[in-house]
Amino acid sequence: MTDVTAVAHRGDPYRVRENTLGSLRSALRRGADAVEIDVRLTRDGVPVLLHDETLRRLWGRDRPLSALSADEVRELTAGGVPTLAEALAATDGHRVMLDLPGVPGARAVRRIVAVVRECGARERVYYCAGAAAMLAVRAADPAAEIALTWTTLAPPRPALLAAVRPRWLNYRFSLLDRPLADRVHRDGCLLSAWTPDTRRSMRRLLDLGTDSITTNRVDVLCGVRGTPS
Repeated sequence: MTDVTAVAHRGDPYRVRENTLGSLRSALRRGADAVEIDVRLTRDGVPVLLHDETLRRLWGRDRPLSALSADEVRELTAGGVPTLAEALAATDGHRVMLDLPGVPGARAVRRIVAVVRECGARERVYYCAGAAAMLAVRAADPAAEIALTWTTLAPPRPALLAAVRPRWLNYRFSLLDRPLADRVHRDGCLLSAWTPDTRRSMRRLLDLGTDSITTNRVDVLCGVRGTPS
């Protein structure tokens, strides 16, 4: 059980607003092995941490991120939305999973990958999203570590796996069962799951041999994985 990687989903969102520096730091204090963050680009091409297309849900501003400069985002959120560079500095020494929500274009992906490189974080960063985004990541960085998010029981096509070369296959936790877990491992990938928040679901995934679990309750997961089944 102790071998499973505990990944904090957007930090520690039940205690601190998601995708903020405070949330990331809280998750690491509570035992996370890695933090998962969502990255989008501002109008002027600065990668920042935000899951949604707009600032409405988290920041009460019904403004699309793509229409705002980084300075405008900083002003509208009182500095609450960190840049990717700031997040990488705040998590120095820890693993970071970059989720690329939506379907970012190749130019956006190249910019995100470039910031990771500029921050000297290539060895501790890995990327997660669907096939289109991960193909763009692979083109931008042939050595990138990739967790290919897959949302159906049908396996990825061999040609897609050959092109993306994922280290991980990343599934919604409710899809996982023993045959699927065995197939992923048999095909040479590690198995990642998102986002169980109950002890019962976490224990089931551990019993299946899941290699990484992304959760909103990383402290609970850390407790469960240290408890014999």
